[in-house]
Amino acid sequence: MFSFSDLFQWDRFITPTIIKTFYWLVIALICLFGLSGIFSGLAAMAISPFGGFLVLLSSIASVVVGIVFSRIVAELILIVFRINEHLGAIRDQGGGIR
Repeated sequence: MFSFSDLFQWDRFITPTIIKTFYWLVIALICLFGLSGIFSGLAAMAISPFGGFLVLLSSIASVVVGIVFSRIVAELILIVFRINEHLGAIRDQGGGIR
């Protein structure tokens, strides 16, 4: 994890450790909105069965797409920081461009 002193020093990034927490918060929000959409679809089935079924299917599809998309975004952010770490290691080895 990171310590409180890391907030005031610029030697280390704290985003890679925090991004995992934000990822799980986003997953929880996606699931909550998905459940809300599913219940709305079930309630709409009483009025219009076909319309409620479409709402139900779109809610399930949006949960799946949202989870996949949030994972891709989190991995892209982590890749940027990993590239930075690898470039720093190359620089420290003296293998830079001459």
